[in-house]
Amino acid sequence: MPADAAALGAPAFPEVVVSGIQPSGTLHLGNYFGALRQHVSLSQEAGEAYFFIVNYHALTTVRDPEALARYTLDVALDYLALGFDPTRAQLFAQSDIPEVLELAWIFLCLTPVSRLELGVAYKEKVERGLPANAGLLTYPILQAADILVYGGTVVPVGADQRQHVEMTRDAAAKFNQAWSPNAPVFPEPEPLILDEVAVVPGTDGRKMSKSYGNTIGIFDEGAELKRAVMSVVTDSTPMEEPKDPDADNVFALIRLFAAPAQREEIAAAYRAGGYGYGHAKKALLDLIDAHFAEARERRRALAARPDDVRDVLATGAGAARRKAGAIMEVVRGRTGLVRFGK
Repeated sequence: MPADAAALGAPAFPEVVVSGIQPSGTLHLGNYFGALRQHVSLSQEAGEAYFFIVNYHALTTVRDPEALARYTLDVALDYLALGFDPTRAQLFAQSDIPEVLELAWIFLCLTPVSRLELGVAYKEKVERGLPANAGLLTYPILQAADILVYGGTVVPVGADQRQHVEMTRDAAAKFNQAWSPNAPVFPEPEPLILDEVAVVPGTDGRKMSKSYGNTIGIFDEGAELKRAVMSVVTDSTPMEEPKDPDADNVFALIRLFAAPAQREEIAAAYRAGGYGYGHAKKALLDLIDAHFAEARERRRALAARPDDVRDVLATGAGAARRKAGAIMEVVRGRTGLVRFGK
């Protein structure tokens, strides 16, 4: 909790880190630099932390049940292969925690439709042609429930998700005001904006995104990885002429992987001339291969033991549901949602 809040006498909620990622397809470099890398680091450092695979959210776009089940397990494999520590932080599937949906409904009853219609992510997705279904519109409220059902106080997100954290804070404040003005149930969480990377460029130069079909998979290798890297769009400057590295999509990706000295060396080669985009793509290919080599081997080993991965998810879900259950007992008591059945 911020020091100024404590000075004002706000209730002290314990620090709880909460975040998730959507299993709507194969995870790519944008997912890695935008979230996964930091989630893995936080799993090794944080105290109480919950990271989940948001398969309820994925239903806004994914209609293939076999694919959704496969993507969900694949995301868990990716987390664990990249070094996520399930002994220090919880990893689980969102669909194992039905309390999330119950809390989301309560928050929806407090949320003006006009607030949802101002959602930047909603408007952008509709503009890209995604169906304007109610799930897409209310996505931020389900996300608020994802965070608050565990008492989340710190939310690692990309800069483009800042508005969703603001809507989570609104949901917490509205609930507390309506039902617990003297003893707040929910904290108003703070965003932890991830990484300095604003945009990871895709192969076509736009933001890397599954919806654009311009991705390079985290665990792509061999011919598949080479094909993706070699398809990165460049301009038509001849090899012998100098080039501006800061205006090139290939170098933007190299910058993410290369150590400072190598990055400067490649940038100097761009500016000197005689260094073609083919050379740059070969350097990028080598950097990606080296960066993920160990993780690829770990992922292969984990994929051969899927029951072990399911056990990790089950253990994480058990811990998460105990926390969510305790909070929902308080919520039901405050709202008058009495239960008469067993």
